[in-house]
Amino acid sequence: MGPNVPHRGIGFSARARAAVRGQGRPNYETSAATARYSSATSCRGLRGPIQALLVAVVLPLVLTTCGSEPEVASFEGRPVRTVVAEKREAGAPIVLSGRIEAEDEVTLAFRISGRLLENSLRLGDPIEPGQLVARLEPQNELNVLRTAQASLAAAQGHLTQARNNFERQDTLLRDGWTTRANHDQATQTLRTAQSQVEAAEAELKTAHDLVSFTELKADAPGIVTATGPRAGEVVQIGQMILKVARQGGRDAVFDVSAQVMRSVPADPEVTVILADDPSVTARGRVREVAPRADPLTRTFEVKVGLTEPPAAMRLGATVTGRVQREALATIEIPATALTKFNRQPAVWIVDPTSREVSIRNVDVLRYDPALVAISRGLDVGEIVVTAGVQALHPGQKVRLLGSSP
Repeated sequence: MGPNVPHRGIGFSARARAAVRGQGRPNYETSAATARYSSATSCRGLRGPIQALLVAVVLPLVLTTCGSEPEVASFEGRPVRTVVAEKREAGAPIVLSGRIEAEDEVTLAFRISGRLLENSLRLGDPIEPGQLVARLEPQNELNVLRTAQASLAAAQGHLTQARNNFERQDTLLRDGWTTRANHDQATQTLRTAQSQVEAAEAELKTAHDLVSFTELKADAPGIVTATGPRAGEVVQIGQMILKVARQGGRDAVFDVSAQVMRSVPADPEVTVILADDPSVTARGRVREVAPRADPLTRTFEVKVGLTEPPAAMRLGATVTGRVQREALATIEIPATALTKFNRQPAVWIVDPTSREVSIRNVDVLRYDPALVAISRGLDVGEIVVTAGVQALHPGQKVRLLGSSP
């Protein structure tokens, strides 16, 4: 056989050759199919638990949705506290706390400055008229007094000389032995000397006054209520040395707010009671009202003059003042019910049928810490909101606390 003749006995068919060639490289199609089969097998293994979980979660929701419709919760309204408007007697007394002071209290001070030599009085010491209460060192004033005395003596000497000269010139003029000019000069010298004497006497009086000013004396009987500088200190003109409550009347002094003053009747009679002993009482009337409020407390100082105050009401004692208001029937509501509407006092009114609220302006007769007296804007029997007024709006439904919704 030639080289070009194929060997049929030992040859391979095309399919066999392809199979032999396929054994030398991986079969990617077979691998991919195997992978898909494995993935599908794994998914079938996990599908059971996942489905069971989804059924357990979703099924109750579906059943609930498919069931009866949910009930809508009914809103009973905002809870509030209320009170029924009623007329009451607005004659409750006004009670204030105060103190006892002297009706006439003066401050003693020196008219000149200097070093304080003596001041031995204490608080509560009684003093009598003319009693020496304090004294300054008088050396400078005594020196001024001596100078004034010497000046007066010199002026009196000049006056004597000028008078003698004038008398001599007057005699000579009558006899014709001197001129009119000399006589006029003697007259002028005499008048000048007289003026100098008068000035020296005035200076001497002033020096005596300065010496007397070094002693501070009481001008009326009383009791020392305050003391100032002590001995050895340098004091100025008008500086307080002692404060003396003169014997006589007593005042009960109270700090009263403007609101209380407006509610007090004109010229009321005040009953004053001693705080530590209620059995000690006195009566009086308003004697003085401060024209200006205190800048810190915004209250007015009111002085009540006591009629025959008992001896137990000593200076500085704490007392209680009681004033009876005029008995007028007014509507009183708690102060917490008051609010503002259109920049005016207002209250919230509850409709008893619909339980809806509406706001209404009112006129306030009197303010108290706990109660407010209404003069106009409320009728007897109306329901007024006393708690929860800050969260309301007109037409809002409310639920009255303590009542059925």
